[in-house]
Amino acid sequence: MEQIYVFDTTLRDGEQVPGCQLNTLEKVEVAKALERLGVDVIEAGFPVSSPGDFKSIIEISKAVTWPVICALTRAVEKDIDVAAESLKYAKRKRIHTGIGTSDFHIRHKFGATREEIIERAVKAVKYARRFTDDVEFYAEDAGRTDNAYLAQVVEAVIKAGATVVNIPDTTGYCFPDEYGAKIKYLIDHVDMRDAILSTHCHQDLGMATANTLSGVLNGARQVEVTLNGIGERAGNTALEEVVMALASHPHRGYCTHINTQEISSVSRMVSSLMNMPVQPNKAIVGRNAFAHSSGIHQDGVLKNVDTYEIINPQDVGIRDNSIVLTARSGRAALKNRLEILGVEISTEELDTVYHDFLELADKKKNINDEDVLSLLGKNSDDKRIKVEYLQVVSGIDVRNVASIGLRIAGELFEASASGNGPVDAAIKAVKQIIRREMSIQEFLIQAIDRGSDDTGKVHMHVAYNDVVYYGFSANTDIIAASVEAFIDAVNKFTDA
Repeated sequence: MEQIYVFDTTLRDGEQVPGCQLNTLEKVEVAKALERLGVDVIEAGFPVSSPGDFKSIIEISKAVTWPVICALTRAVEKDIDVAAESLKYAKRKRIHTGIGTSDFHIRHKFGATREEIIERAVKAVKYARRFTDDVEFYAEDAGRTDNAYLAQVVEAVIKAGATVVNIPDTTGYCFPDEYGAKIKYLIDHVDMRDAILSTHCHQDLGMATANTLSGVLNGARQVEVTLNGIGERAGNTALEEVVMALASHPHRGYCTHINTQEISSVSRMVSSLMNMPVQPNKAIVGRNAFAHSSGIHQDGVLKNVDTYEIINPQDVGIRDNSIVLTARSGRAALKNRLEILGVEISTEELDTVYHDFLELADKKKNINDEDVLSLLGKNSDDKRIKVEYLQVVSGIDVRNVASIGLRIAGELFEASASGNGPVDAAIKAVKQIIRREMSIQEFLIQAIDRGSDDTGKVHMHVAYNDVVYYGFSANTDIIAASVEAFIDAVNKFTDA
């Protein structure tokens, strides 16, 4: 297997997304997670850009042991000086310097000539080599750079001492065949000596992963990526996509140092710290990546997971795939869920329950275990106290009043009460019937879905005789869910 080195730039290019800036402690936390993940190089920041970036690189260098710590610079001596200073504690360090090489950059950004750009590139690499033997050069906008001229630049910087040459598709412009051909052209026309080529692709046209893989197939041996594909504009190449694409095709003959079982947890960390939610249908790490809701797909997966899954979810740190019950689910999925819940039913019973299930599924977006059990009448048979009915009057400038009927050991009890709100009124009405000294210690409401018709989960801690009992319920009516959660807790101490 040929080694592909993973260069993670989540803390540099990824952090350039507006609103995603991290403080030093958070960056160190991410860097440690990247080390556990097994990345080869951590690009920790652009030290000359701010005191915060400079400090973060110093602290990351102290906290991380075996990955190479990399600092970005322009082809400017002051930038390189600052980068070298920020890397002084790194066990293994790299300076990443470079300059734009496309005619768009040469003419409009630098007002220079091609020859002058090569001179500046060579000078920067030679200067960086004074501080470290590991120098990477980036040819910014290489994706739109003429191949023959790009080869001249690459040849010159390798002769000057560059150990890695980064070929960025900075604007995400290239098609995969074009980007792959560019890498191959460089391999064929440049004396690489011991240097390697690196990919760095952007997602502007949605081809970052495809371009990166095309680069690998044509000779690149380092891939520059970010967790969850975050980064400038539409983002960078997603680490998880490239790594799992290579892992899923071992016949291609490539491997990485990535511990893939850490992918899911590190993805969630980055998403949380950077306040960047992962889209549900995101490859590998999206919450729907291993979810099946179509009846045809569910039936196939239940018979053999290989029918619709090319990756074992456990390989990326996800416990299992998800058979999501919706109106599109078939009998096989419903039967599977019932078996998981310990319920065995005949084919005839399944036909009846499935009909009721479809009616319920048309009303609710997702069906949970309580819903499935309720179809069989299994969810409340063993509860001593059950809600018979609940009626609430509430609003602005209106007295909040709740009337409730509870069936306790088969007998119906009724009560009404007013309160500061509909939930408070309903709970007071329940207390009038139960007549025990109990208090709510914790009351948490969470949305399961999103939208005005979403299902709400209520978690409640109820104290009775110095013991705290836990109650839970889920309902599209949050008032009903609150009362059910309260009674769920009450049932536990009245049965005790």
